Amino acid sequence: MTDESSGAEPGAAYPEPEHPEPTLPHGAPPWPGGPEAWPADPHYDPALLESGDARNVIDRYRYWRMEAIVADLDAHRHPFHVAIENWQHDLNIGSIVRTANAFAAETVHIIGRRRWNRRGAMVTDRYQHLLHHPGVADFVDWARAASLPIIAVDNVDGSRPVDEVDLPERCVLLFGQEGPGLSDEALAAADLVVEITQYGSTRSINASAAAAIVMHEWVRRHARR
Repeated sequence: MTDESSGAEPGAAYPEPEHPEPTLPHGAPPWPGGPEAWPADPHYDPALLESGDARNVIDRYRYWRMEAIVADLDAHRHPFHVAIENWQHDLNIGSIVRTANAFAAETVHIIGRRRWNRRGAMVTDRYQHLLHHPGVADFVDWARAASLPIIAVDNVDGSRPVDEVDLPERCVLLFGQEGPGLSDEALAAADLVVEITQYGSTRSINASAAAAIVMHEWVRRHARR
């Protein structure tokens, strides 16, 4: 079944990915002292306590169950969302999801093709809320219903430098694809279009790098340490 014929409802959540968790060459060893010394806290996963934890997670989440990590993240996610148009299976999407997880974005929205290249996400999609929208119109309906302004990121005529605008605390940051950028439909739906000021000869920077810069601009202004 193709992405376009998947029959998914607008705003449908993604199923649990089947790819394995990447491991680090170094990590936390098995919990010392054996089962008798294991912490009783339900956050902890007995399998990880027994075998060690080499997952790519911060030290705070060592030995924690995946569900416990997600629940803890849910308690302090930031009120910005990230949306990405996915018409050409852009390889940058995975990296954008990984950055959204690093900055504790509320949800990542995939617009267009349901399938996307997860390799760059490094399994951070397991800890990040993801929603699929079949098209721009479905995504816009969702954003309007949630009363979230759409901040499009593209270096087109009329866009304003992101470091000079009033970036809302509650918003959706909308990114396009490497090369074509955002579709005309997406740009027309945006409440504001911003760009990253550049000083060299290239016309644009990598899509995942641009997403990281804009997300950090939001974090710099609004995140609580």
